[in-house]
This record gives sequence, C-alpha cells and structure tokens, in this order.
Amino acid sequence: MSDTKNTKEQITSRRRFLTKGAAFTAAAVSLPVIAKDDTAKQSITLDTLEDAERLFGLEYTKEENQQMLDALNNQMDKLEDLRAMEQENGLAPAMTFDPRLPYADYGSQDSKVTLAPSKASFAGKTDEDIAFASIKDQAIWLREGKISSEQLTNIYLKRIKKHGAQLECFVTVTADLALKQARRADRELKAGNIRGPLHGIPYGLKDLFDTKGIKTTWGATPFKDRTPDTDATVVELLNKAGAVLLGKTTCGAIASGDIWYDGKTRNPWHTQEGSSGSSAGSASATAAGLVGFSIGTETLGSIVSPSNRCGTTGLRPTFGRVSRAGAMALCWSLDKVGPICRTVEDTVAVLSVLNVADTQDAGSIEMGFNYDGNKSLSDIVVGYDPAWFEGENAVQSDIDALKALKTLGVKTKKITVPTTRPDLLRMALSVESAAAFEELTLSDEDDQLRRQLSRAWPTRWRQARLFSAVDYVQLDRLRRQAMEKMHELFEDIDMLIAPNFASGLLVTTNYTGHPCLTLRAGFPERGLVLPGGPYLTDDTVPTEKDPRRFNMPRNISLMGRLFSEGALCAVGRKLEEKLNVHSKRPEFLT
Repeated sequence: MSDTKNTKEQITSRRRFLTKGAAFTAAAVSLPVIAKDDTAKQSITLDTLEDAERLFGLEYTKEENQQMLDALNNQMDKLEDLRAMEQENGLAPAMTFDPRLPYADYGSQDSKVTLAPSKASFAGKTDEDIAFASIKDQAIWLREGKISSEQLTNIYLKRIKKHGAQLECFVTVTADLALKQARRADRELKAGNIRGPLHGIPYGLKDLFDTKGIKTTWGATPFKDRTPDTDATVVELLNKAGAVLLGKTTCGAIASGDIWYDGKTRNPWHTQEGSSGSSAGSASATAAGLVGFSIGTETLGSIVSPSNRCGTTGLRPTFGRVSRAGAMALCWSLDKVGPICRTVEDTVAVLSVLNVADTQDAGSIEMGFNYDGNKSLSDIVVGYDPAWFEGENAVQSDIDALKALKTLGVKTKKITVPTTRPDLLRMALSVESAAAFEELTLSDEDDQLRRQLSRAWPTRWRQARLFSAVDYVQLDRLRRQAMEKMHELFEDIDMLIAPNFASGLLVTTNYTGHPCLTLRAGFPERGLVLPGGPYLTDDTVPTEKDPRRFNMPRNISLMGRLFSEGALCAVGRKLEEKLNVHSKRPEFLT
C-alpha cells in the first residue's frame, strides 16, 4: 500500500532510532526494548537467560545456557539489522494462508447472479423511505428514471449532515466527489450504459481502504494525517461499477472496537451505546440510512459484531474471495473484506462486484460467485446444536429464527460442534498484528492510541513480543487441525445456523476461512454497551452505569462451507422474509 512521503520518512526515522538505540534482553524469539538514553547494546548474560526461561515456561541447566550465549548474542545482532529494515504494512509474509485443504474438492462456480423479483413500488416514497430502501430497489428506480443518482446522493448527504455528527460515524465526507460520480452515473444510465447492480448507488467505505488524495487514517492518531496516492483494489472495483463514494466511515483504531482517534461511534438504535467494531462507522451509517451500503472488513468479528449490535446485514466472505490490496493489513492470514447492508440480497449485489481475483493480494483466490434468488431450498441441509436454542440462557429471537428456518423447506440436522480451542487460536492474531505494527511498539508511538487497556492493542503487541516462535508454529498446526474438523462437519451439512457467538464459532470460522452471513432476527431486551465496551460477546448484561433494559436489534448467523456464499444468501433471503423484522428503522431517526 502507498503512503505519503511524510509517512515514509516518519517510519524510516523510527527505524533509524531503533537501530541506534536498541538494548536487548533474552527471549526464545526476540525481545527488544528501546533504550531510553540511547545507550549501546547490552550483551546477554546467564542471569538474563534464567529470567527469560520463566517467561517461556522453560528450565535449562547453566551448562545448556552457557552453550547458547554466543549464538544468542550473534542472533541479537541479526535481529537488530532485521528491525532496521523498512517493511511497509502491505508487504505480506511468504507464509500465505489458504483455507482450502489439499485433499478436498471445492468445485467451481460460474459467476452468475439472479436476484429475486422486487415488489417495491416507487409511488409515494418519501426521502426517508428512499434512503432506507434496498439498493436492489434503488437500482431499479435509477434504471427506470424514477430518481436520479444525484438526487439519491443528495438525500444521503443531507442525512449525513443531520445525523452523522451525533453518530460519529464518518471521518471524511466526500460530497464533491460523490456528486461528480453521481452525475457521471446519471449520464451513463440515461444513455443505457448500465455498469451493473451498483451503478449510481451511494456507499460508505471503511477508513482503512486507501483512497487517492483522500485521508485514510486507520482510525489511529499516529496515522490521522495519512493520505495515500493510490486507490485500493476494492475502491477501483466500486468506481468501475459506477458506485458513488459518500465518504470514509469510522474504524476503531487499528481495526479494533468503536473508539477512533477523534470520537466514539454510536449505535443509531440508542446513541448512548457504542456501535461495536471495528467496522463501526460502516454498520452505524448503514443502520441509520446514511448510505445505500457500506464496505467493512473482518479479522476476528469486525463485520459480524457491529452488524449484530446495529442490526445490519453483514456478509463475511470466504478468506481470499475479495482483494485486500490497498487495505490496512492487521493480520495477513485472517483479514477479509465484505459488505454491510440492510438486506441479504444487497450483500449479494455488492459481493458480485467485489468477487475478482487480484495478483496484488498474496491471499487472493480465484473462484466464481453464483447466486439464484429463486432457488429451491429443498436440497440444503442446515445444522444446529439444540443447546443454543434451549434453556434459560436461550434468547427468544434466536429461537424464533430457528423456528422460521424450519418452515423454509430446508432439511435440518442436530449437530455437535467439534472442539477447536478458539481461546488458543485467537492468540495468533496478537502475534501477526504485532509484526504488522512493529514500529508503533518499538518507537513507543503506541502510547498515542486512545485505548490503553490490558486487552487493547498496545498491551497485546508488547505481550506478543514475548511469544515464542515455536509456540506460534504450534498454534498454526492447531489451526490446520481446526480446518480439518470443520471440513468434516460440513461434509454432512451445508451450513450452520447459530447465535452469533455460540461455541466460539465466530473465532473458529474466521481462522478456518469459512463464510458467514449475519442478519437481523429480532429485538430482545438487553442492557446497553457503552463505547469501548465489550464486543465479540452476546452483550446481554446491563451495564453498571445504566441498569435499564431496552429492545435492541439482535442478529442470527449462517455459517457455510468454503465458497458457499450463494447458498447462505439464498437461505438468508427467505429467512429474512419470514422473520420480517429487517425493515424496522431506528426510532431516533423518525
């Protein structure tokens, strides 16, 4: 990814500082600290090694430690050289993750999308009705000349002006660019030159995708003035499709949570509550009707969690299906790009545009995307664990979703989720992200990040420096085992229906690369979660500051086989129609 000249100079100067001022302690991997007084490098001693052993749960004899001393001091010299090298955030490791198992056959798909017929009429629609309409309906109205892209864009710009500051969901609004793109779309649509399902549709873009000449801040203070000189692949594809960029939606700092360098993104269903993260602004703006659709990313829940919080429809595609070139890299083996919308078929329309293999992304996989909105569901088998939907801890909207699913003509099967130890798997994220943002840790610029808690990035990255490379490889082997177990599970079923965070599946399926569709299921009572509060959980307990309970949106998730987004969305569309709760709007906006 491209940074400005100033950003490159800042990174280079940091690395020069590290080279000159590093003092080393012992570790099984590499444990640098910055010498505050810029003193010379210290040699490793036997005492240092004995202290390090306790960090890693090891016990060597003095003789064994003595044998290692010279080699470790030499290793520290080499690590000093390594850390002085400039490695841009987008440079992927040579070890590239592939969710496909070598012995499995994933077939092929023709790239063909057939949406179900629309029933929506334009007659009598107010500006608010138009803003909350599906992009499928908006596209029909645009092609029929019922509304222009410029008119639609102005509706959204007015709504952003009215509600954006309250929600703190936009970093940058690109009004002039949006109107320019909308007018271009109108000329092309009038001439019959239709680029596809997103032609003339306004959208919001998570602020970790590079946009030429427009700030891309990654939500973090150290990068708040960062302005790229190229567009991310996703931006290029959306521009080619004729979509209209309304602006950059807020992103929790370095893709974590809903707190960014200049604000706390709010949930439009209750603005005291945070919108979860890290696709915080994308979910908030979409739920509030400030955009037609938005683009989010997920490393470990950043599409599913804010969609669950704000009641939007999120599609996390199979790992490798959508290019990440030009997007901030947090964890190369986990990062995924997907749409956040208000209806299931809208996610289909967006994915059909983004589903392009890209040689600029080391993890990109070429696979067609096929969806038929009129498809019979009679041959689809959906698995579920009865324990998720029974007992005093079961949530009524989850129960309702399972009941509705059983009326759709699918086959259902009771299953037990295999043990994959998601609590262990998730440790790998800290290690990879610590590598991606090494310069922040080693230069102490991580102190500029607003969140300084035990679970926040600065602490997690510092801790990751004390994680053994051997243990990291063992984690990767555990990940392979999880991939094999999930593959075996999906041999008997096509997909799972589950509460969003049940049985650690959100973590497991992110590590195995499986797709997930999350959609609104109902409005159960729960307490509010303040900005910066917990996420990747059910969030059902009232906060100490506000013991009241409110009817808030809650989603249900469908998780499927690799590259099965078409089937997930076919079931999801009919489930959405059966539940009939997706069209309700946040009350504060009415």
